[in-house]
Amino acid sequence: MGLIKIGELAKRSNISVESLRFYESEQLLEPEGRSNAGYRLYSVSDEQKLSFILHAKKVGFSLQEIKTLLSLRAHKNNHTCEEVKQYTGIKIGEIDAKIHDLQTMKTALQNLYGACCGGIESAERCTILSSLDNPDLFSLPVMQKSITRIKNHD
Repeated sequence: MGLIKIGELAKRSNISVESLRFYESEQLLEPEGRSNAGYRLYSVSDEQKLSFILHAKKVGFSLQEIKTLLSLRAHKNNHTCEEVKQYTGIKIGEIDAKIHDLQTMKTALQNLYGACCGGIESAERCTILSSLDNPDLFSLPVMQKSITRIKNHD
């Protein structure tokens, strides 16, 4: 199969031409060459590399991390499965930390939500607004309840 233009690669990969240009500017992907009219031309291996980039992105790797993975992929003989697995394990740990932070935030918001009467009166005495305005937010009883609950789950 011959070379394809940037628009065709974008269409096949279900991404925008702008995304492809961005990946090129970030040095993740480089076209095989250019047509006489100046269009970027990509090979089958470029299409496979783009697929790898998109899959890595979908599972949470950052562009910088994807650069590292692409380097590992390009030099497989110089690396071990153990290295790749460790790299992936680190990412899992980061995602676990984010999940924990999001769960903490959700619990805190649920406690704020539950403490609010939700009535039709003025928001002048709204528990949520008062709590968010308070510099000691995490020492308030409603937040202490959240923190205690989180600590008991750790």
